[in-house]
Amino acid sequence: MSTYRHFRNRIRIGPVEVATFRDGRGRERHVTACTAPSCGYSVTYLDRAAAELAARTHRCSA
Repeated sequence: MSTYRHFRNRIRIGPVEVATFRDGRGRERHVTACTAPSCGYSVTYLDRAAAELAARTHRCSA
């Protein structure tokens, strides 16, 4: 069964968006996702700083 995720505290760094959400167990997680067409980059982190660093260093291959 999938969980409805409500993203908050969203920022955009270049083509990458960073957002915070709560997972199915109520823990706070941070996600980075590239919005460029056909890139497919998306990673979940435990730490907001790590998510923002990944967004800043992402080089889109698309």
